[in-house]
Amino acid sequence: MATRDQTAGMRPYVDGQEPCVVGEPSAPAAVTIDHGAIITSVGEVAYEWRLDTDAISWGANVVEVLGGSAAIATGRGFAQWVEPNSGRSRADVVGHASVVDQGRGVPYELQYALRLPGASALSWVEDIGRWFAGADGRPLRAHGVLRTINERHEREERLAYLSRFDALTGEINRWHLTELLEASIAEATKLRSSCGFLLAAIDNLGSINRAYGFDIADEVITVVAKRIHSQLRAKDHLGRYSGNKFGLILNNCTIEDMQVAAERVLATTRDQVVSTSAGAVAVTVTVGGITAPRHARTLREVLSRAQEALDVAKARRRGSFAVYRPNPEREAQRKENVRATDAIISALNDRRVFLAYEPVVAINSRQIAYFECLMRVQCTDGSMLPVNDVVPLAERLGLVRLLDHRVLELVLGELIAAPELNASLNVSAPSAVDPEWWSALVALLNAHKGVGERLTLEITETAAIHDVDEMRGFVARAKDLGCSIAIDDFGAGYTSFRNLRKLGVDMVKIDGAFVQNLTRSEDDRAFVHTLIDLARRLGLRTVAEWVQDEAAAAILAGWGCDYLQGALVGLASTERPWRKTQNMKTQNTAAAG
Repeated sequence: MATRDQTAGMRPYVDGQEPCVVGEPSAPAAVTIDHGAIITSVGEVAYEWRLDTDAISWGANVVEVLGGSAAIATGRGFAQWVEPNSGRSRADVVGHASVVDQGRGVPYELQYALRLPGASALSWVEDIGRWFAGADGRPLRAHGVLRTINERHEREERLAYLSRFDALTGEINRWHLTELLEASIAEATKLRSSCGFLLAAIDNLGSINRAYGFDIADEVITVVAKRIHSQLRAKDHLGRYSGNKFGLILNNCTIEDMQVAAERVLATTRDQVVSTSAGAVAVTVTVGGITAPRHARTLREVLSRAQEALDVAKARRRGSFAVYRPNPEREAQRKENVRATDAIISALNDRRVFLAYEPVVAINSRQIAYFECLMRVQCTDGSMLPVNDVVPLAERLGLVRLLDHRVLELVLGELIAAPELNASLNVSAPSAVDPEWWSALVALLNAHKGVGERLTLEITETAAIHDVDEMRGFVARAKDLGCSIAIDDFGAGYTSFRNLRKLGVDMVKIDGAFVQNLTRSEDDRAFVHTLIDLARRLGLRTVAEWVQDEAAAAILAGWGCDYLQGALVGLASTERPWRKTQNMKTQNTAAAG
């Protein structure tokens, strides 16, 4: 009789079954695996090749995989099926092996095509195996697996094609174009000859997209590519450089040859409309060209200077051709741009961007209403970058947003530190629509309540009228934060009455160019008087900039101007007058105590 410990893990005995211990699984039933069916399903067949007899033994599924076996009983017979130039065959690798078998065999992995009997197309195979040497060290036998890879080969061929050719036009793509161009430059330099490069851009492709749709624009690109290709010489190359641009490499080409080629490109697109599924579309191209190595010796120089020539042609007239000409002034300007960029970036990194404060006073009491905070950039030698050059230079170089971020930090820092201070700062058009600039403004004003009510944001009139609806959104968001809004340089952009009312600003600052000669110019007096009268009718406060003398101030006061700014009331200074007043109050309080 079994004890409890012996029976605890036993399942009840059932007639016809052996007892089984609970928790110990019974052995799984044996499964028969049909290896032949598996390798057949994946398109593989095994083989063994004896090199001493040239006999090949195949797996039983050879008919299913390759479609026949009568002609492949020998290595010589199999070699007759291998498509020439489709890749190295097994016979090439094994029969002419240079590697020594160390006793474990030598592996090989090949891809080539077979032209099977009765087949209309090539069959691509992957041949993976290992050969073994005989007593003399030479290959004696090989065995491996042959796998059909038609679908994979097709994918690889497609990827290889796309790596070199543009899918839309069938022309070579930018990568392959630049590869060929670099080779052409090197050859021209070596042979002391010349090659040309044309950059042709389809004009107004964006308008075609909007008017007809992107699919029609693609049809236009395809037709233009075919027309340009028809004008090429056999030794030249055409490639798609970018969305609407084509690059043409003209080998062994003089400037005169390049001009002839460019005129043909212009004519082939201009003289006949492009037929599309949406109807006829009129198309022109603009072309810029350069010869190398005369005007450019590297790939980078050729591409950048061809783009410069294209820009020149576009500025002159769409549908025209311009050849690159060296421009010493342009090169000097570029060097200056590089120098200025380094100076501005280093000034930002080294905290050499400062504020200068210019007072704005009430016209009658001459009491300071607020200070306009102006940016100053200090050089490493202690000098300042020219005031009138910094902002235009930064805007041209794309650095104005970085400077605006720093100025915003500085101005808000002063407002937070001095509760009695009212200030204004200039906001460039890029910063007005910059989410990061807005995030910084919102975060600081939300963290310091009441600061927004002491801050005026100044936007230039030209920026305001560039996109009135967008700028109206800027004004609304700023007012929600408690800020006031002023239009700077008012009068320079000729804002209409309707747009001025639509913007909803609080103040206009009359451009100083019209104020500085107020006492001497009747035209300026009439213009400024009209602006002040317009602002008053709209309920806007007015600031006259660049006020030089009391005579001008008296005229402005008579017209109802609210504030003055300029040499008469104080120039910009890095000193902080409100801090002096605060220090004096602190000293007086201490003395009284």
